[in-house]
Amino acid sequence: MRRSPCDGPFPFPPDDRSQGSDPASVRAFVGAPPPLPGPGFLPLPLNRFFGRVTELAELPRMLADSRLVTLSGAAGVGKSRLALECAGALQNRYANGAHLVELATVRDPDLVEHALAEALGITDQTPRPARAVLLDHLSRRRLLLVLDGYEHIVDACAEVVADLLRHAPGLTVLAAGRRPLRLASEAVLPLDPLPVEDAVLLFADRAARVLPGFRLSDGHEDSVRELCRRLDGIPLALELAAGRLPVLSVNDIVARLDDRFRLLTGGTRGALPRHRTLRTAVGWSHELCTLRERLLWARLSVFAGPFDLEAVEYVCSGTDLPADAVLDVVGELLAQSVLTREETPAGVRYRMLDTLRAYGHEWLAALGDVHRVRRRHRDWYVGLATFCELDWFSPRQAEVAALAEVALPNLRAALELCLESDEEMHLGQYLAGTLWFYWVGCGRLAEGRHWLQGALAGDGAHQDSRLKALWVLGYVATLQGDAAAGAGALHECREEAAAAGSARATAYAVHRTGCLALLSGELVRAEDLLRGALASYRELGELNSQVLMGQVELAMSLAFQDRLAEAEELCEEVREVCEERGELWARAYALYVLAYAAWTRGETAAARGLLVTALGASHRFHDLVGLVLALELLALVTVDEGDAAEAAVLQGAATPVWDAVGLPLFGSRHFGAPRALAHDRALAALGTDGYRRHAREGRALPLEAAVRRALGTQGPAGSPAEDGGGEAAG
Repeated sequence: MRRSPCDGPFPFPPDDRSQGSDPASVRAFVGAPPPLPGPGFLPLPLNRFFGRVTELAELPRMLADSRLVTLSGAAGVGKSRLALECAGALQNRYANGAHLVELATVRDPDLVEHALAEALGITDQTPRPARAVLLDHLSRRRLLLVLDGYEHIVDACAEVVADLLRHAPGLTVLAAGRRPLRLASEAVLPLDPLPVEDAVLLFADRAARVLPGFRLSDGHEDSVRELCRRLDGIPLALELAAGRLPVLSVNDIVARLDDRFRLLTGGTRGALPRHRTLRTAVGWSHELCTLRERLLWARLSVFAGPFDLEAVEYVCSGTDLPADAVLDVVGELLAQSVLTREETPAGVRYRMLDTLRAYGHEWLAALGDVHRVRRRHRDWYVGLATFCELDWFSPRQAEVAALAEVALPNLRAALELCLESDEEMHLGQYLAGTLWFYWVGCGRLAEGRHWLQGALAGDGAHQDSRLKALWVLGYVATLQGDAAAGAGALHECREEAAAAGSARATAYAVHRTGCLALLSGELVRAEDLLRGALASYRELGELNSQVLMGQVELAMSLAFQDRLAEAEELCEEVREVCEERGELWARAYALYVLAYAAWTRGETAAARGLLVTALGASHRFHDLVGLVLALELLALVTVDEGDAAEAAVLQGAATPVWDAVGLPLFGSRHFGAPRALAHDRALAALGTDGYRRHAREGRALPLEAAVRRALGTQGPAGSPAEDGGGEAAG
């Protein structure tokens, strides 16, 4: 029989905290009937619990190792509900059960001990201090204490908990709050929002309760997924949104989310006041912040996606928030779950949920400081893009690619601000042009074209920025197979560069016009243009990835004219420079040409080794153009090695990649020759049905799996080992 809080002391030992720590036992307890509600007992759940499988497995292990475990997280993320779910599952581990102490309504720090005593059902009329009564009661019992909503009195709560844990060996505390207690023995489990799948299930369940007959299968699933994404997977927000369904459709709710704090009100009766509206839930966190913390929260609302400390120090500092104070304030916002910390390929970054960002933006607008802080944000990311472009031609090329990828949401925000006014359009042209290495080298052709065209829609006050945006647009359109758009942008760039006397812009425009001629099959014209551009680069003293790519493109034009010796000499020079400078991107294209030359000599093993290295590097940067060219040539090498079935698979895998890039093989018979030859040879060996079957298999492969298969490895595609491991065969 379940003991009541007033039962006598339990015998020491045993120490049974290791029981019930596996997920299966936890789930078994979840289904057990809870004790009758009463003072100190856990309240009965009013609805189904969804998700948190990982956390429900981890918390028992943490509680077995530590007598103080804290669930920390943002407003409305589900800390309280998870703590109660876990406590209900584990209460049989404790002789005196589990007890909830709700501290949200306790405003006076001196009343913490009294709230604990009330929750434990302790009645004491003596003049003894409440702390002494608590210690006497708990010293003889074994129980789990769930503390919820203590953030506003965190110092007093931490002091009481530390004293209780020191003197009550049978006490274990599970705390749920927006910040840790910061005690030495504390183990902290940060709670993230629900993953999309769990968020969808939660919303569907709550929706069916208020709108009987609601089913995802009735055409709601896509809209519900979008709603869950926009609301960050925050359970409180999802439940409040579901409560609007008797009046609004899911699509209506999504359309109104720009004013989410007015929309998401009207929580259920009986809910704690801080859980009745989204604004109140977030406002509770805001009230607990100091003035500097609130100011930083507001200014951080201009960031989109992850950001680093250096960016925060530049964008958000000022006379009222010195740069040297930002680190400590960021630390406090992290502690209060306003910010979250994450490891990214570019290093440690911070992030703010969209719901918290929207709240901060309201405060920033009320301060009248939105435009100033957005401009500082824009300036920082223009500087970041400038640094990345310079550093692209260096051993840090892979780091630059990762840095740009992580910064992309903020780069977009900076571009948006640039394009909002004619006066700053030139900055948009500069930024969109500077990011050429990302649009081209990291597989973002379509997005790059979008921003370049938007920036060039205005005249701009700076000719150099406009000229660069023009030749980059011509380059991007050319690689997409849009020859007309590419030619138009490059012609405009050459004319304006000549009028402005810009030798540098002229050289780049001539270079990219030569690339367009190469892809269009005009090999003699391509050779002339590319040689002219390379001569101009030498006169200007230019040496970067673009210059090296010009040399590779010249080599391609020579190789397609059967002048392989000249092509190999040029690409060997490129490979040497790339290896001296640590450049991987242009090197991959040089290796493609060298592999083509090796294949023509019948050296299939050497060609394969070169292509494996090129393919790994292109995949590492997500450069789909370089990747698919290598894949096509590798299929030809594979069929010549006698494996027609695998060649058909590789050709099938290349098809969806071309769909993502643009015009297959740029519409060029020269670039298309390896594919046509591999197709004919594989078809002859396999027959029509066999070829189609294997090609279908390749088309069904996800890109990552296709690259692994092409590389002949089961490890992560594009790893450094693969980038350098294939040339031994060459």
